Amino acid sequence: MRPSRPNARAGFTLVEVVLAMFVLLIGMTSILGMLSFGAALARTAALRNGAAGAIEAIVADLEERHFPLELDEQGDEVAGDPTDVVDRPVPGFAGLSYGTHSTPNPENPLEYRVDVEMRWTTGGTTRTKSFRTLLLREVPFGERLRQRLVEHKTPQKKKE
Repeated sequence: MRPSRPNARAGFTLVEVVLAMFVLLIGMTSILGMLSFGAALARTAALRNGAAGAIEAIVADLEERHFPLELDEQGDEVAGDPTDVVDRPVPGFAGLSYGTHSTPNPENPLEYRVDVEMRWTTGGTTRTKSFRTLLLREVPFGERLRQRLVEHKTPQKKKE
């Protein structure tokens, strides 16, 4: 048995305190690194979600308005030839516009390849992003009703 010394000091040595602070520093640094990494992932996900929403809005707008409603020789309503779009604002997305160029598919005249270019300005710089989609040459039933009932439009004779 070891005799106890009454004047022995109790507590931590300087080396133990420095070692504990080093372990705490490493732990806090790794936690802060994970938080900033998570914030960057959340921002990227939000930007991608916004871009996907904008693309869906553009494609929906094209499906409704890209082909004008016309009358053929028998007086039936048909979808006319598409017109290229220049700087049309994207519904629901302020500051975002798009333009298109349509090319018919030689193998299927009812199918068009539509090249779309989105434009927006951020930080004083105009940015663009392009994508392609395929559209069928048709005017949806809902758009036909909207033109007749809301806009009171009647289809024009098809241009030859």
